[in-house]
Amino acid sequence: MGMLRNVIASGVAAKVVQELRKPQNQAKIKQFIRDYQSKNKGGGTRPSGRSY
Repeated sequence: MGMLRNVIASGVAAKVVQELRKPQNQAKIKQFIRDYQSKNKGGGTRPSGRSY
């Protein structure tokens, strides 16, 4: 069973790498990273979890 899992995992990894090489997917990934970083740069306020 472990050998089959490794074969499937390597096949999935190969497909992911293949998709990442496409220019349109690279643009989507870069935009996602930009959006994610700008969303997380916002203030240093953290919810305390207490409501009085």
